[in-house]
Amino acid sequence: MDEQTKRAAKRAAERASRGRGPLWRPESVRARTTVGATVVVALALIVAGFLVVALLRDNLYGRAELTAEVSARSIAGQLASGTAPAGIELPDDDQAAQILDAAGAVVAASDDLEGLGAIGDFAPAPDPVEAESADDADDSGTEDDDDDDDDRSEDDDEPDVSETPGDDSAATGGAVGASIAYGTVTVPDESAPYRFAAMTATAPDGTVYAVYSGASLETQEEAVDSVAAIMWWTLPALVAIVAVVTWLVTRHALRPVKAIQKELTSITAGDLSRRVPVPESRDEIHSLAVTTNTTLAALDHAVTQQRRFVADASHELRSPLAILRSQIEIARTHPELLDLDATLADVIRLQDLAADLLLLARLDAGERPPHTEVAFTELVREEVARRAASDRVPVRLEVEEDLSVFGVRGHLARAVGNLLANAQRHAASAVTVTLEVEDDEWLHLDVGDDGNGVPAGDRKRIFDRFVRLDESRSRDDGGAGLGLAIVQDVALGHRGMVWVLESPEGGALFRLALRRADHRSPGEDRPDRQAE
Repeated sequence: MDEQTKRAAKRAAERASRGRGPLWRPESVRARTTVGATVVVALALIVAGFLVVALLRDNLYGRAELTAEVSARSIAGQLASGTAPAGIELPDDDQAAQILDAAGAVVAASDDLEGLGAIGDFAPAPDPVEAESADDADDSGTEDDDDDDDDRSEDDDEPDVSETPGDDSAATGGAVGASIAYGTVTVPDESAPYRFAAMTATAPDGTVYAVYSGASLETQEEAVDSVAAIMWWTLPALVAIVAVVTWLVTRHALRPVKAIQKELTSITAGDLSRRVPVPESRDEIHSLAVTTNTTLAALDHAVTQQRRFVADASHELRSPLAILRSQIEIARTHPELLDLDATLADVIRLQDLAADLLLLARLDAGERPPHTEVAFTELVREEVARRAASDRVPVRLEVEEDLSVFGVRGHLARAVGNLLANAQRHAASAVTVTLEVEDDEWLHLDVGDDGNGVPAGDRKRIFDRFVRLDESRSRDDGGAGLGLAIVQDVALGHRGMVWVLESPEGGALFRLALRRADHRSPGEDRPDRQAE
């Protein structure tokens, strides 16, 4: 990170910490959260307000209808009992009533409806059953009168009990309609409409009346308007409270993010040991901080490993270059002392070291050449045969035929060659190479020797770069310590594994495990490392 970029990032962090930076822009998380929460709450309050007003209106109107219905039934009952319309006391104040005859003429009305015509024609028609029952009552009354006359003519001494005071509508022949209708009517000179209940009543003499009784909706309208006004006036305040609370809560929740941002802007490639603060809350920001620290740790490890690799590579290259320079300088002044074979060997060793470093660099950079099917049995045979002329000890080869893997042939050949070179370097008298199948899926290439073996505590460390267990050996004999590191990187690049065991001959046995081509499935787990 250059100095200009670092200063720009620091200025952005300072603006964000003062609240004048990105957090106030519409695209910031805090702004989007506040706007979203405010809009959702506002819509919810509006919908809830409409529902409350609608339910309140229905409830109040229902009570008005009930009041009107009770009054209408009372008037209809009086008419059915034989009371004349003029003799009925009609309701007043917040109620109104009107009685119409069969022709639609007003025969009685309350004070609010005096001088007005019929307020409506929505009264239900008389029920046929009720009309018939009224006619039957009249007929039965006539017959009873005749029977009474006959009885009185036969026995004048018996009392008359047919005209008992207080008989109900059924006894006197009246009837109240079973059907009822409702309507809203605007009455002149009234500030609010009335809710009317209408029904019919049949007097004992057979006269049919329509009864209209209504209750004023003024109180109900005022209550609904008052509730609606309160809701509309309180809505902005509630929305403002929600916006402020959401803003403050979001700012508090995002405070660890600002701390993480501030720390990240101050971390440079030269100091990757620093970590971002981890909040105590077990939320997504906590997970973000933990993940960020994990990434920083991996990056720190990679950079440290890369620096160590560069330092070790420089050290390893310096020695052969210094030797080669010395030989050339001596040869310039004393040509007869020039050892061409030794010089050539130094050049070859330098060339091999450069090739190893280049291969490791490509593997570290993630270079993945296309994988193809490789005849692994043939590859092992070729590597053993290619090295036979220069081998220090003979190689005993035991392989199964027609075993193949998917991979990069050049990388696999390099890994097999490094295992053979390592075995030749440490073997006392024999090297054994075995290639076999395990569980019909994995193939194992075992390269063993009869040397001193590898101590149990060093069996993981020997695969690190530039590691040589026998530091007393010369660099010419011991190598640069990159061979086994290359084998491990190649094995991991082919989703395989390499580890070291104890050879039956007493030395070390290196096992390279790869999945066979006919069972290869990218992404599957590697084989477990076997115990010694």
